[in-house]
Amino acid sequence: MNTLLKDLFGVFRFAEGLYAGIRKILVPPKAYSWQTFIYMSVFSWVLSYFAIGYIKDIIAFFGWLFLIAGTAWYTTEDPLRVPGTFMPVGAVITGFLVSVFAFGSQRDVITPTTIVFWPTISALITAIPEFIEGTDTDAKAQIPKPEDRQKIIILVASSMLLSCWIQFYFVVDNWLEQYPSLQADTFKNSTFVLRNEDSAKAPPNGILILDKLQPIVEEQIGETAWSEVEKWLLDAKQRVGSLGRGVIQKNLGKYEEKELWRVEPRVSNTKSGYILDLLSIWTGPSSNPRGYYLKKSCRIEPVAAAGRSGDKITVGEIECDRLNKFIAGSPPPQQ
Repeated sequence: MNTLLKDLFGVFRFAEGLYAGIRKILVPPKAYSWQTFIYMSVFSWVLSYFAIGYIKDIIAFFGWLFLIAGTAWYTTEDPLRVPGTFMPVGAVITGFLVSVFAFGSQRDVITPTTIVFWPTISALITAIPEFIEGTDTDAKAQIPKPEDRQKIIILVASSMLLSCWIQFYFVVDNWLEQYPSLQADTFKNSTFVLRNEDSAKAPPNGILILDKLQPIVEEQIGETAWSEVEKWLLDAKQRVGSLGRGVIQKNLGKYEEKELWRVEPRVSNTKSGYILDLLSIWTGPSSNPRGYYLKKSCRIEPVAAAGRSGDKITVGEIECDRLNKFIAGSPPPQQ
């Protein structure tokens, strides 16, 4: 029985201590405290939810200011330092809130710009108190001591360097998104880009161009009178170029690299007909100074067929390779 009472008293004491801890956090000891700013922030956001127009934005603006002030106050009361630096963890949290407030939007709260400026803003927040001397009610500007200036310069410079590398990541990521064919190239001589997976054998957009162009060419040549086929081949440069531009605009419209692809034909004679090579040529940056291109070969031959009146006529028959060839180097000259 005594053991049971001790356990009950222990549970009560634990609950009482937990309640006291929660109460200490939630109930401000005085009106001028960090809890007051947090509550004002929540109250502002609730009001902004019911407001409309520019009033909504003004109330939300002050809500962000109250949240940043309250968070900064709370996290600097007993600062925990980032290992190896004199930067408080609270400055990192406050810097993130300031960056979201400055560069975020209602649609995308966290944007690449938010992440890029986060380290630099956190470093500046850490450095600001070093330029202020005194208490909250009696403060004045000061020049930091020489030993403190060195720490401030190193911290801010390191954070700016980190921001630059983060920005570089987003720039490269945007390049690869808008110019996916760059991923087919080699980066073995690069000092800052490392490939963590096997290189693609051919750029997917170059393959897409030829795969979409092939059925159009087959439709225009197949089962067409042989005399018309030969006229088509004589004007192949203009025809294939025009068809290729249409395919590129239709299928690569969302990529910036659409301006770096062009389509050209190469026509050669055979004993029984012609060979039509469809080339999708990359004109963008490449580790190979001569660039690269993809080729799909089509064999065109005359075959006998029955005309509408039952007479025998000669028409064109076209058969294209199923796969494309990826070739490093300049395309062959046009004949």
